[in-house]
Amino acid sequence: MNKIVVVFFSLVLSVLCFGNNNSNPYIGKSDSTLNQIYKFYKADAGNHLLNETYPVDPKNVVSYVINQDTTTKKRVAYLWPTSAVLSGVVALIENTSDARYQTILDTEILPALDHYYDNVRQPACYQSYLSSDGKQDRYYDDNMWLNIDFADLALSTKNKKYLRKAEEIWKFVASGWDNQLGGGIYWCEQKKESKNTCSNAPAAVAAAKLYKATKNPEYLQWSKKIYAWTKQNLQDKSDFLYYDNVSLKGHIGKQKYAYNSGQMLQAAVLLYNLTKDRNYLTDAQNIAAGGYNFFFENKAAASGKGPKMLKKGNIWFTAIMLRGYIELYQADKNKTYLDAFKYSLDAAWKHARDENGFFDEDWTGKEKNPSKWLLAQGAMVEMYARLSTIK
Repeated sequence: MNKIVVVFFSLVLSVLCFGNNNSNPYIGKSDSTLNQIYKFYKADAGNHLLNETYPVDPKNVVSYVINQDTTTKKRVAYLWPTSAVLSGVVALIENTSDARYQTILDTEILPALDHYYDNVRQPACYQSYLSSDGKQDRYYDDNMWLNIDFADLALSTKNKKYLRKAEEIWKFVASGWDNQLGGGIYWCEQKKESKNTCSNAPAAVAAAKLYKATKNPEYLQWSKKIYAWTKQNLQDKSDFLYYDNVSLKGHIGKQKYAYNSGQMLQAAVLLYNLTKDRNYLTDAQNIAAGGYNFFFENKAAASGKGPKMLKKGNIWFTAIMLRGYIELYQADKNKTYLDAFKYSLDAAWKHARDENGFFDEDWTGKEKNPSKWLLAQGAMVEMYARLSTIK
């Protein structure tokens, strides 16, 4: 009898601590990855911050900011990877009824983001590194990812505090637009040398979501205007995918990244849904087909059979691209692309995790990297959560 009681209370404790999400395998995978992040990436106790990598590397040089980090004191995560964890938790809040994720948002993530908040310079926004380290560069794209997350929270929870935050961030986003190159939003407030797809495509998405949340027609006009500028200036008309940036001197940076085309894909579908203009749907379907040809390959993970598989690349870029393909699926019900995402993410779970449950970029499992970036792990939380609703 005592053994039965012990087993019963053990089960209850398991549900209370980890959530009762095993009924959906993708939610279970998302939840497991999130738990591991908070087990291994926590920085100093009490400040809610996370580390950039696990294991922590004090010599790690962050190369994705304009003024490269060459100091050993900057060991906690920058804003960008921190925001990936926010996106993962937002996806879990949207796709489950588990109140624990709201608690994580309120008690861990939002207090962590406060460390990056800058209301000294106006418009207020979030800077790239801790405010306690002084003024840091402020990136329009960094803030747009937050803008989208807060807009999604406003739409899913109906809580006005998230809408207020999204609209506050939008003021900073909109301040990055000027008439150089006929429009467009810069990448970095402190170094206005280029206008990038990554600082315009998500702005079109954010504005569309803000219109959904507020019905303020100005947001819809912004979304259409930013979308049109980006399409005119940064699309490769041969495959409908998007180049990375255009400099103020007119030079096109022709790298093609998954998240850039993915955000234009999502923006196109959102604008189709809002305007019923089928040109946007055609745009979206063209981008989707181009992305499937460019970012996927026929080589399968282990068996040599199955749908196309995602090529090795930045995992977070893939997560942002997935948002666009899910948006399109909701509009046209073509499951081809999402079948390939599922196939790839199933392979990642089976082949690409280390002993702590963290993921390598090579989802076939052949290439290993002992250092795991927080950005990538947060992206995995998001992708599994988003796939949970796709039947």
